[in-house]
Amino acid sequence: MSAKFDNSIISQIQQATDIVDLVSEHLSLSKKGKERVGLCPFHADHKPSLNVNPEKQIFKCFACGAGGDVFKFVQLRENLGFADAVERLAQRAGIKLEPVRTRRKEGDKPVADQKSVARINAWAQKIWQNNLNHKQQGSKARKYIKHRQISTNSAKEWGLGFALDKWDDLVVKAKTGNVPAGDLLHAGLVVSKNGGGVYDKFRNRLMFPILDVTGRTIGFGGRTFGEKEAKYINSPTTVLFDKSNSLYGLHKARHEIVSTGTAVVVEGYTDVIMAHQFGFGNVVASLGTSFTTGHARVLRRYAKRIILVFDSDTAGIEAANRALEVCLTEKIDIKLAFVPEGKDPCRFLLESGQDAFAKVIDGAVDVMESKWQRLIEGLDRSDNLTDKRAAIDEYLRTVAVAIKGSRTDPIADGLIGNKLSRIIGLREEQTKAELDRHIRRLNRSSVHKVPNQKVVARDLPQGLFAKAQREILEVLLNEPKLFEDVKGKVGVEDFDDDILGQIARVVFDSLSGYEKVTLAQLLSRLESIEAGGAIVDIAEAGAEKGNYKARLQQALDVFTNHIRDISKSRMKNNLSDDDTGSLRKINEMLLKTNKRNPGMMPA
Repeated sequence: MSAKFDNSIISQIQQATDIVDLVSEHLSLSKKGKERVGLCPFHADHKPSLNVNPEKQIFKCFACGAGGDVFKFVQLRENLGFADAVERLAQRAGIKLEPVRTRRKEGDKPVADQKSVARINAWAQKIWQNNLNHKQQGSKARKYIKHRQISTNSAKEWGLGFALDKWDDLVVKAKTGNVPAGDLLHAGLVVSKNGGGVYDKFRNRLMFPILDVTGRTIGFGGRTFGEKEAKYINSPTTVLFDKSNSLYGLHKARHEIVSTGTAVVVEGYTDVIMAHQFGFGNVVASLGTSFTTGHARVLRRYAKRIILVFDSDTAGIEAANRALEVCLTEKIDIKLAFVPEGKDPCRFLLESGQDAFAKVIDGAVDVMESKWQRLIEGLDRSDNLTDKRAAIDEYLRTVAVAIKGSRTDPIADGLIGNKLSRIIGLREEQTKAELDRHIRRLNRSSVHKVPNQKVVARDLPQGLFAKAQREILEVLLNEPKLFEDVKGKVGVEDFDDDILGQIARVVFDSLSGYEKVTLAQLLSRLESIEAGGAIVDIAEAGAEKGNYKARLQQALDVFTNHIRDISKSRMKNNLSDDDTGSLRKINEMLLKTNKRNPGMMPA
C-alpha cells in the first residue's frame, strides 16, 4: 500500500527541486535553446534524446517515451515507487516528512529498500569514522594513512574509517542503537552464521565508503591490516550497490569529468584519493573489477572519452581485449595508459609528482591501436607474411565480435573502418570486406540476441471515442478556462482507458477547485510513471494543434453520440418484445440522432 502525502508537502518538495540540477546528478546536459539535452539513461541512447525544460520543470525522451517531473525521473532512475521518490527528494531538499506507515501482512518478511540500506550504511560509516579517530583503537589505521601520505583533510573528505578487529563491533552497537540485524544483512554489513545469528563482515580493515552521484553511501571497500585475509573486499550486491555499475569517487569527480570531457579510471581506492590530492579531479576507480559496459554507460553520461590507467603491461594485455569490446559496444573513445615500472598510480604520484603523471595520461594510446600493437609484439616482430596475416585475422576477429555485440550505425561503421585501415595498412574497402567476412562467420556459428530495452511509454488506445477523450485532455491542459464547457457533459467516469482516466481525474479535480495549476503540479499528483509520460505527450500535442474551442466542441459531440449509443443499446437489451411504448421512444431518438460522424478536426 502506497503512502499518501498532502499536495502541499509534495508541492513544497517539487518547488525545492530544480529538474536541471536533479537530472545533472545523473547525466551530462548541454544547452539547446531554452532547453537542456543529454543521453537518456532509460534506454541505450547513442545521441541526445532526453530534453529537460527548466521553465516547465519537466523532462521528455523523444526516443523511448519516458517523461514527467522530478518525481517521475527519480522513480524511473532509481526504480522507486511514488511514495519512496517523494521521501528521496524530501531528504535531498532537507524537508522533513512525518514517518510513513505502511501495512504489511502478518508473516511477511521485511523487504530491503534503497532508503533503509543507505541509512544503515551512513550509520556504519559514522561508527567506523569514530573508530578511526579514537585515540587507541584507531592508531594502527591512522599510521597506515600517514604512511600512504594521505593527508588528514583527504581522509576526512573521503570519509575514511576503521573496522575494529572484532567479530561483533557493528552487531553489538546495532543492538544498543535498536538497529535490526535484518537491516544489517540487507546492507551487506554482516554475515549469517550457520547456527543462527550474525557476525561483522568487515573486520580489522581501513574502510572506504562508496558514494553515488547524489551523495548516498551505497557500499564500502575494506583494506585489511591482516595477512591471511583478502587484501581488499567490497560490499556484496545489494539493492543499492553493484560493483559492475559503480565507480569509486564519481560523486567528487563528475563535475571535473564534464568540464574536461575526460574520465580517468584507475584500479584502487588510494589511487583515486592521491590523484585528487595532486589535483587530478577527474579520476575514479572501478572497485577492483575489470572495466565493464556498465561502467562505460555510467561515464558516457559525463565524458566524451575514457582513459584506463594500469600499473603494468601484463594487466594491459587482457584489459585491451575487454576495453576494445566496451569501446565499440558503447560507442565511446577509450584509451589505455601504463604507469612506468609497474608502479601503482598512488606510489608513482608520490615518487614522480604531478607532471610525470600528467605525461602518463597524455601518452594514453587508443584502445584499437593498443590492441594491434600488442598482437604485432606477440609475433616477436616477425617479417613472415603468414604470421602478419594471422595477426590481422585475429585482430579483425576481435573487432568483429565487439561490433556484433553492439548496434553500430552506418556512420559508426564508417569511422571504425577508416580507423582500422589506418592501423593495419589495408585499403578501407579491403578492411571492410575482411571485417564483413568475420561478422558473417560469427552469424553462422551463433545467433546473438539483443534484449529489448524497457519501454516506458504505453500506446494509448485508438478509435474515435478514445481520440475524443485525449482531445478533451489536450484542450484542458492548454486552455483550462474551457473546463466550463465540459462540466456537466463529461465526467471522469466517462474515460474508459486506465491511463487517460488517471489523467482526467487529476485534471478535473484541479479545475473543479478553480486552481491555476502547471503541468509540473499535475504531474506531482500522478503516481504512475506511464501516466506521467502520457500527460507530457498530451500537453505538447495539444499545444501544437491550438484551435482549442472548435476542437473541444467536436470532441464533446463525439462524447455525446457515444454515450447516447451506449444508452440506446442498454435500453434495447432490457426491452421485451411487447414493450411498444419504449420501442416508440427509441425510434424517436434514432430519428433525432445525427448519423453523420462528427470526427475530429485534423491536426
